[in-house]
Amino acid sequence: MDLVSASEAVSVINSGDRVYVHTAAAAPQLLVQAMTDRSDELRNVEVCHLHTEGDAPYVQEQHADTFHTNAMFVGANVRSAVNDGPADYIPVFLSEVPSLFRNGVLPLNVALLQVSPPDKHGFCSLGVSVDASNAALEVANHVVVQINPHMPRTHGDGLIHVSEIDYGVEVNTPIPEAPRPDLSEVEQAIGENCAQLIDNGATLQMGIGAIPDAVLSALGNHEDLGVHTEMFSDGIIDLVENGVINNENKAVHPGKVVGSFAMGTRALYDFMDDNPQVAMLDVAYVNDTAVIRRNPKVTAINSAIEVDLTGQVCADSIGTYQYSGVGGQMDFIRGASLSEDGKPIIALTSTTRKGIPRIVPHLKEGADVVTTRAHVHYIVTEYGAVNLYGKNLRERAQALIDIAHPDHREDLEQAAHERFNTLVAAA
Repeated sequence: MDLVSASEAVSVINSGDRVYVHTAAAAPQLLVQAMTDRSDELRNVEVCHLHTEGDAPYVQEQHADTFHTNAMFVGANVRSAVNDGPADYIPVFLSEVPSLFRNGVLPLNVALLQVSPPDKHGFCSLGVSVDASNAALEVANHVVVQINPHMPRTHGDGLIHVSEIDYGVEVNTPIPEAPRPDLSEVEQAIGENCAQLIDNGATLQMGIGAIPDAVLSALGNHEDLGVHTEMFSDGIIDLVENGVINNENKAVHPGKVVGSFAMGTRALYDFMDDNPQVAMLDVAYVNDTAVIRRNPKVTAINSAIEVDLTGQVCADSIGTYQYSGVGGQMDFIRGASLSEDGKPIIALTSTTRKGIPRIVPHLKEGADVVTTRAHVHYIVTEYGAVNLYGKNLRERAQALIDIAHPDHREDLEQAAHERFNTLVAAA
């Protein structure tokens, strides 16, 4: 590995190349800006990534002749570009993203990564984001890294030896943080309703945000929980330190919190740093349903934008507006349903903050179905939890009306009556 300036490091990028950018809090901002600064001399460079934190200057209109983005998950920094046309979105299960690189579907010329400083043996760590990034570094023709002492050194699949790195750029800047959300009464109620479904000894999957934090905050009296999840945040720390999460009952990596990437506060990153209890592994493995199902009582809690009366779950778009991505929801919904005594859960508020219903007669025109009605099991709102598994369409409609916001139940009853030609009345 040669230590160079950022501008020299990105000189390996040529016109027509495909460039991968490290995920979430690991996105190497100095390298990204240095790449974008070469806009006048490059043409037709494809940038691909999952969700990234920080700026994404390559999607700005003035760089349209140089950079084209193919995002496999749509974050706030590229959302407008994806929906307005300069960028594109690739629908794909998170578990299959590494295979796009390894199988040559998306050959990579350059991987831009952020890593911890090398240890005495010469190994750096991908830190908070292993996900598909270790697959990217395996296949890319050139590996360029931002070396940052603020990146925690994590155990698992994210080790890279300096001999595998072409250029390194030293920085000393904090990586992005996601503060713990303040929980509303509605979110706390959803957390309590989900917690009542979680058995002692369960293996948990949940992400970041208010509802996952609300669930975790309601688990203080549970016992012997485990974690096998694509991502996690600060909410697990207290439960690990209090012994609620001990991972003892897991069949896969017992004794360890298993994840693929993480996003949270500095407290989370310090918790992860050189912690042998935490294994950060390749997302092709973590999200493999055959691996997930081996754990007992897998309880997967995922979110949705809207759910229709038959149980179809839209989780990544608002009508035709691409909001996020397929991600790993289906990986874990299916994995949990195949796990012995597993519980796949979709949790959402009954309305948006503007009072728009989220349990609806039918999805918006153009909305994407992420979890099909054949895969869905539990739906949870602040008004309760229902299990749609094994229920027919009329029974599903009745169950969902029962946990919809009271202000919208009458409209849902009328829609169900018109659709199924039968009277559906809320309990």
